[in-house]
Amino acid sequence: MINHVDIPFPEVTGVILAGGQSSRMGSNKALLPIRNGRFIEIIHRRLNSLFGELLIVANSEEPYRFLGSRIVADRYPGLGVLAGLHAALAECRTPYLFAVACDMPFLNDRLIRELVSRRGEAEVIIPETEKGLEPLHAVYSSACLRPVEAALAENRRRVVSFFPQVRVLRLTPARVAELDPGLLSLRNINTPEEYFALREKEPRAARTVQPPPPAGAGSAA
Repeated sequence: MINHVDIPFPEVTGVILAGGQSSRMGSNKALLPIRNGRFIEIIHRRLNSLFGELLIVANSEEPYRFLGSRIVADRYPGLGVLAGLHAALAECRTPYLFAVACDMPFLNDRLIRELVSRRGEAEVIIPETEKGLEPLHAVYSSACLRPVEAALAENRRRVVSFFPQVRVLRLTPARVAELDPGLLSLRNINTPEEYFALREKEPRAARTVQPPPPAGAGSAA
């Protein structure tokens, strides 16, 4: 049972987007081992310490039941990440949510807290780097639900496709770099090569030498 007295943002829902196909990785990215755990476990623990509710958006419940959080499926299956965000907006019980991809294990408390603390200023609060916006590490208001639905109805699948219909607050690249100098929290992985490169960034004492689990594996033994 979560003690909301000890939770910094009890009125915000933490969301892990775990509905991707992981086709380039060849196995479920959410279950890749790191820091003596799995990507989704590391992310889940961090979000659980910050938010009053956690949601996992996934097309299958079985791999994630061990986390003990509510699991919801896309209402627009096959339409990608924006459909996952829609499911989270439709199911969350709070006015705002913080959404993160399941392959970003090195979350940074300072960056998350900055984004969430500014939630009253816009419907989307999103970090920006020199490479562009980071929609899979951002805060969204429940007011985004209808614009997202409209985008999906028109087969506009990019997460940013509904941004012109809402207020968007961009955290500047300079501020993002100040909070997370290495930008490690914004790194995600799509291939085995990127996975092993990311492993090189974790603290040496926390490393365990394990390859990615085989395709279709339900755990990261």
